[in-house]
Amino acid sequence: MSTLRTPLAALTRGFDRVTGTSLGRYQTAVIRIGLSFTWLCFLLREWPDRHELYGPDGPWSWDMARRLIADNHSFTVLMWSDSTFWFECVYAGALVSSALLMLGWRTRTMSVLSMIGVLSLQNRSVFLGDGGDNVIHLMALYTVLTRCGLVWSLDARRARRRGQDPAAGPDVTGIVLWALCGLALIAAQLFGGTGLSWTTDGPLPGLGWATALWGLWLVQGVWWAVCRYAPGEPRTVLDAFAQLAHNAALLVIMVEVCLIYATAGWYKIQGSRWQDGTALYYPLHLDYFSPWPELSHALAGNGLMVLLLSYGTVAVQVAFPFTLLNRRVKNVLLALMMAEHLGIAVTLGLPFFSLAMIVADAVFLPTGFLRRVGELTGRARDRVLPARRKTLPPQREDETASRTLVG
Repeated sequence: MSTLRTPLAALTRGFDRVTGTSLGRYQTAVIRIGLSFTWLCFLLREWPDRHELYGPDGPWSWDMARRLIADNHSFTVLMWSDSTFWFECVYAGALVSSALLMLGWRTRTMSVLSMIGVLSLQNRSVFLGDGGDNVIHLMALYTVLTRCGLVWSLDARRARRRGQDPAAGPDVTGIVLWALCGLALIAAQLFGGTGLSWTTDGPLPGLGWATALWGLWLVQGVWWAVCRYAPGEPRTVLDAFAQLAHNAALLVIMVEVCLIYATAGWYKIQGSRWQDGTALYYPLHLDYFSPWPELSHALAGNGLMVLLLSYGTVAVQVAFPFTLLNRRVKNVLLALMMAEHLGIAVTLGLPFFSLAMIVADAVFLPTGFLRRVGELTGRARDRVLPARRKTLPPQREDETASRTLVG
């Protein structure tokens, strides 16, 4: 009997932890801020060419996109109309939602709206993306299930202020926003046409996008009603489900990052150019990937450097998933991978791909390091904007000091 007691106690502690605490709050906040910033910068950079990339003037016409989507059943609201006005509305909505998500304003709603913007634009012209776009595409889906606004967000600041004011009334802004989202869903259901099935062609088998979006909308309404009128046991139960969904999504994000590096590394091993250490020589001579030709040619002219970088890239990517068993080694390889992506951004001219990968890597950064970065950033902000100092209570730390995989 005693042999079963220890595993059972460990299982109970683990269950209490994943249902009672939102793990990796700082890491998910970095994911929210970093990916929203990356997507926002990309949309702003492509603003002059938006019509050619995703709009009605592109070589991949609306009719061609409609036929492809009819075959692969991907989701994009741009297929609801081929008018320029509708395209401008969607593009502007993607800009605004990503900016508000980055700031952490109404993160539950903005994460859904930002996801819709990402899927709509990327699925409209599927041949324009690269690996960074794929990362943003996946993380936009996962972020919807995380509680990424618990720290470093306007939502967290508003929650602390409302907690300081016992006479705070109902959240009128949240109620109005929820009602507007409901009206938008009704209009989309009536006039949107394709892409809003109830049982097919959704994010999961047997789950259509109409079911997913209406489900998220109803859950938000139930959450508000329970917090307002039943703050006891019903609130505790909903909190447990929210913590479980958050922690499950965080685990999926970490597994996704490991799969990205593991598959990239093992595929490289099979290539003859990576085996003889000359793989990096060839892209450095491509004009398309040479924003600084002198730097690229100087690097490519050093055979030893090309050899070390080629073998080092493969070694780091293959080894990273295994280093999660050792925290110190993991942090060293994490720094090496981030440095590698910075090098890719400079030498190959792929800033958005590199930034997306660096943000994805940040899910493994230690919590203590992120807290120190947040404190230093806050001090710098207070020095630049002393008038913004507020006498708010310190943010409550729900995470215990015990170690986790994310630090």
